[in-house]
Amino acid sequence: MLFALVVYSFFALINGEWISSTNYFSYLADAFLHGQLHLRIIPSNVYDLNFFEGQYYLYWPPVPAFLLMPLVTLFGVNVSDVVITLLFASASVGLMTLLLRYADEEGIISVSSLQRGLLSLFFAFGTVHITIASVGKVWFLSQNVAIFFLLLTYIAAIRLRGWKAFLITGLLITCAAMTRNHLFVAGLWPAYHLLAKHVELEWKARLRLAILGLSPLFIFGSIYLVYNWSRFGHPLDLGSAYQNMNVIFVDPYFKYGTFSIRYLPTNFYYNYINYPFPWSEGSLFGGSLFLLSPVFFAAFQGFYANRQKWSERMLLITILLVNIPILLNIGTGWIQFGPRYTLDFVVPLMLLTAIGIRHWPRQLLVGLTILSILHYVNGTAILIFGDIY
Repeated sequence: MLFALVVYSFFALINGEWISSTNYFSYLADAFLHGQLHLRIIPSNVYDLNFFEGQYYLYWPPVPAFLLMPLVTLFGVNVSDVVITLLFASASVGLMTLLLRYADEEGIISVSSLQRGLLSLFFAFGTVHITIASVGKVWFLSQNVAIFFLLLTYIAAIRLRGWKAFLITGLLITCAAMTRNHLFVAGLWPAYHLLAKHVELEWKARLRLAILGLSPLFIFGSIYLVYNWSRFGHPLDLGSAYQNMNVIFVDPYFKYGTFSIRYLPTNFYYNYINYPFPWSEGSLFGGSLFLLSPVFFAAFQGFYANRQKWSERMLLITILLVNIPILLNIGTGWIQFGPRYTLDFVVPLMLLTAIGIRHWPRQLLVGLTILSILHYVNGTAILIFGDIY
C-alpha cells in the first residue's frame, strides 16, 4: 500500500494538479450539508453535470459525497480530490494483498507468498487501476471508492461468520452499489460463499441470514430511488437526458439511449481487442484487458481446471454479469489508457486469476507481470506527460 502510494504520488506530482476541474463530489457534499440535492455552488467546469429546471445535479450515485462531507465542513469545496483518490487507490492495493492472503488461508486459492506478492504488484501497477490513481476527477474518484468497498465486501465474506458476516457484507456491497449502481451484482460470489460457508444451518436459518444480508441493499436502494424521484420526478431517472455530455455521445444517446446492443461491437473491441501501441487518438477509448494485462490469461486456466467447482463457476458468472452493462454502455470510458470499466469486476477476476496461476511456472508469472507493468506505467506516463488528463 505504501509503495503504491509513493508511485501514485509521483505521477500526481508530475501532473501538478491537486484539485481537478471536475471535483464535483465536494460540491455535492456542500449541497447536502445545506439541505439540498442540487449544487449550491456552481463549479467553473460543468462538463457531464445534469442541468434540470435551472439547477445542476450529479448523475453519479452519492456515496463519495457523503464520505467527503466532514472534510467539506472543515475546508469547503476546495478539498483535494487528487489526494482523496490517491488514498483510496493505495488502500485498495493493501486490501487486494489482504484479500489474496485471506483467500489462500481459507483454501479458495492456493498460491505461495511470492505469487501473492507478484499478483499484488500486478494489480497495483500492471492493470488499469494505476491510470486512475493519481488524477482525481469525478469519474476516477467514484470508481476508486467503489473498488475499495468491493474489496472490503469480499474480505468480509471470507473472514467473517454468523449474522455479522451477512450484515457487514450486505452493508459493504450496498456502499459499492451506491457508488456505481451495477456493482450490486458483484455481490453474487460473496453471497454464494457466505451461504456455502453456513451450509450446516437449516434452510430457514440461512434464509433469515440471507434476508439480513440483503436488507441494507433494499433499504438504501429504496432511499436512492426516492433521491432520484426528488430530483427528476422518477425513481429510475438519473438525469441522463439533461446531461452536459460530450458531443460525440449526443447523437447515439438520442437514437439508442444509454444502453443498447448497438454499442456491443465497439465496446467489445476497445475492452478486449484493441492494442493501443503505437499510440493514436483511438487509444483514448481503451485497450484490451488481456493484451495489456496478460497475467489475466490465467483466469481462463483457473476456470477450466476447476470448472466442476461451484466457487469458480460463481466467480465467472459474477464477472459476466458485471460485464453486461459495460458492453452495452454508450461509452467505453473515454480519455483513458486501457479498459477502465473492467475494474468493476477486477476483484472476482483477480481471484480466478490466482486460482489459475498455480499451474504456471514462476518465470512465466514474473515475465507477464513485468510486461503488464511496462504497459501501464508507459500508458500512464503518456496520459500525464502528454497532458491528456
